[in-house]
Parts: sequence; C-alpha cells; structure tokens
Amino acid sequence: MINISEVIETNKMVTNENLDVRTITIGISLLDCACDDLDRFCDKIYERITTTAKDLVKVGKDIENEYGVPIVNKRISITPISLVAGGCCKSIDDYVTVAKTLDRAAGTVGVNFLGGFSALCSKGMTKAEELLIRSIPRALAETDLVCSSVNVGSTKTGLDMDAIRLMGQIIKETAELSDMGCAKLVVFCNAPDDNPFMAGAFHGVTEGDAIINVGVSGPGVVKAALEECRGASFEVLCETIKKTAFKITRVGQLVAQEASKRLGIPFGIIDLSLAPTPAVGDSVAEILEEIGLEKVGAPGTTAALAMLNDQVKKGGVMASSYVGGLSGAFIPVSEDHGMIEAAASGDLCIEKLEAMTCVCSVGLDMIAIPGKTPASSISGMIADEAAIGMVNQKTTAVRVIPVKGKDVGDTVEFGGLLGFAPIMPINKNSCEAFISRKGRIPAPIHSFKN
Repeated sequence: MINISEVIETNKMVTNENLDVRTITIGISLLDCACDDLDRFCDKIYERITTTAKDLVKVGKDIENEYGVPIVNKRISITPISLVAGGCCKSIDDYVTVAKTLDRAAGTVGVNFLGGFSALCSKGMTKAEELLIRSIPRALAETDLVCSSVNVGSTKTGLDMDAIRLMGQIIKETAELSDMGCAKLVVFCNAPDDNPFMAGAFHGVTEGDAIINVGVSGPGVVKAALEECRGASFEVLCETIKKTAFKITRVGQLVAQEASKRLGIPFGIIDLSLAPTPAVGDSVAEILEEIGLEKVGAPGTTAALAMLNDQVKKGGVMASSYVGGLSGAFIPVSEDHGMIEAAASGDLCIEKLEAMTCVCSVGLDMIAIPGKTPASSISGMIADEAAIGMVNQKTTAVRVIPVKGKDVGDTVEFGGLLGFAPIMPINKNSCEAFISRKGRIPAPIHSFKN
C-alpha cells in the first residue's frame, strides 16, 4: 500500500526536484503495410499511425492531470522505414515523400516526435538502406517531427565502415540544409529495439504490433538525495542512488501501466535513463559534482559516472520487471546545464566525453562542432564511438551538429529541451586515409559464442 509519506515525497520530487516522465512512446509495427505502390504505401502507414496513436496525447494529458506527474513528451516509434519501403521507394524523392507522410501523421495525432526514419546496416547496406540514408538531409529539412537513426555496427557483426563513411557526409549535408536537422539524427552501434527516446527510437522487428514504452527521468531527484549524504562512504552513496532510482522508476511504472490499460496496448519496457534538461538543478553533471568533483571533466569523472549508471540500473530493475531501452545516464552537452558550463570553460573536451561514453547510457550526444569540420573527421568520431560499443557490448551513439558559420568560441541556441551549446574543438589531424578504406571492421573475438 502507498502511505501518505510516500505521496508527500513524490509530490516534493515533482514540485522541487524536476521529476518527470520524459516520454510515453507508442511503438507501431508497419511490417504489413509494405507494398510496391508508393501512394498506397503512404496511405496505409498514415492510416495505421493515426488509428493506433489517435488517443495517445489525450491519455497522456489525462494521466498527467490525475496523478500530478508531468509527462513531457508523447511520441511514436515505427518499424525502420528501410525495411518496409524498399518495394515502393526507388529514389530519394520517394523516401522524402514517405517522410512527409510520417510528418503529417505525427501532426494529425499531435505527438512531439516520430522516430523510425531509420536504416539498420551493421554489416552492409542494401540498396533500400543506402537510398534512405541519402534521403535523410532532405527528409529532415522538409519535415518538423520526423527523427532519423542509422545503426552502423554491432558486437555480433562488426562495423560497416562504408556506412560510417557515408554518414559523415550525410551529417554535413543535413547541417547545410537545416539548422535543426542534425539534432534529429543519430548514428548507433548496437541500437536497441525498444528505445523510447528520440532521436534514436524505432520499433524493432522483434516487437509486436504495438507497444507502450515509457522513459523516466529524475536527475534533480538524485542530486537532492545526494545532498543529504555529503561526506558519507561509497556504500551510503550507492544505497542512496539505488533507493532514489527505485522511487523514480515506480512513478514511471505507474504511468506505463495506466497508459497501457487506457490505450489497450501492451506495456513494453521502462527506460531508466537519467535524461537532463537545460534547467538548473536537472543535470547529470551536477550529480557528478555533488558526488565530489569540482567540475565535471575532472579526474575521477568516468569512475563517478560508472558508479552512478550502475546504481541507477540496480535500483530501477527492482522497481519494474520490464526494463529496457537505453537505461542509464545521458550526457547530452547542449541539454545539460552542468555539461554546458564545463564545455564552455574548457574543463570538458570531446576526448573526455568519449571516455565517459564507455560507461554511460549512450554516447557523444548533442555536441556542436565547427561547421568547417571535414566529413571524414565526423566519420572518425562515429567509428570511435561505434568501436567502443562493439568491443564493450553496449549501445553507443553519435549525435553531433556541425554549425554553419560557427567556430570554436561561438555558441549556438537550439531552444526548448535541446538547450544551447558552445562550439567544441575537434582534433585537426586528418583520418581521411583510414575512413576511405572500403569494407567493414570485423566483430571482436568475444562475439563468437555459438
């Protein structure tokens, strides 16, 4: 039974510590919409999405009002479009037409974002996947709500270096066509099938017809809890994080079960991620500093983040039987007040962020870089992150934003949850000869487990 003290405690988390449910995401399978006629395909996917998700926004608002827990986003993820549109999409224009249909469907039901304009090419690209990838710059420039992702590697298959090389070029082209396009594009290794967070959400082929996935977030709650145990031992520190993560996840579990019941769609997973916002007091970097770092980026940062991530997962899995997605601490530079300050002061560099991605939830996220950065250098960053994911059997990702006309020392404003960011310096040494090699990097020896 829930007692009055727990109600008061949860209310305090919401009111003073920025606790929220970051997203309710409906995953929708489009596998049986595949056909060889573009117009018919677009009609079918529009009808499927608008029918399945027609009540999502209303239900989310009802739950929010009844329980007093903010639900920041209502989103949709779909089967990766490269898997279902290959029969009818024979050109870049065709894929852009599909993207516009998805955008119209998302607008009709009123969601914040729709993810799944995606390709999965961890071992090689089909013609359909390459066409979709080449359509991404226009698709993101000509839509408002569509998000795109490309999986370029996995622990089991290795890294598709041809796709990695192409994605460096695509990110540059996307930045040229749209100021916000790159914020809606992420490149993965070991992408999960059930991630509710954008820009990387898609509905994997291992999933059912429709599913409810919920992402919870509470960096401010964790920070407030740690303020009560300053100077305590690591044992006390870890216990505090675990207990707090348990409480946060229980709120998400409640919202997920209610959404599932009211929408008549099965509950999938809770994503335990600590997703920050640009608001002061809602920052993963501030948690690390509360643990004992003068500034995020100082020696000990990676160890502190590893401990935080592990304890969040240990606490969360006790609160829900179904945990998945990315689950851990996000470190998006532009979306985290503490990360922004550390990057602006020079205390946090891309190389340190890369080290932190070995133990965090995802990877190099929402990092603004000079617009003149070569495509090969962007590909090199993707390859580095993908290699970390491949060797360590974890999900890693890159969402970098080359900003036209901006250089180190400048800042860029994205607005809303995307925040703002300083332009971070990139190593100026070239990796062109490495990236220009064709083929793939083979999977590590520990992937061979059959």
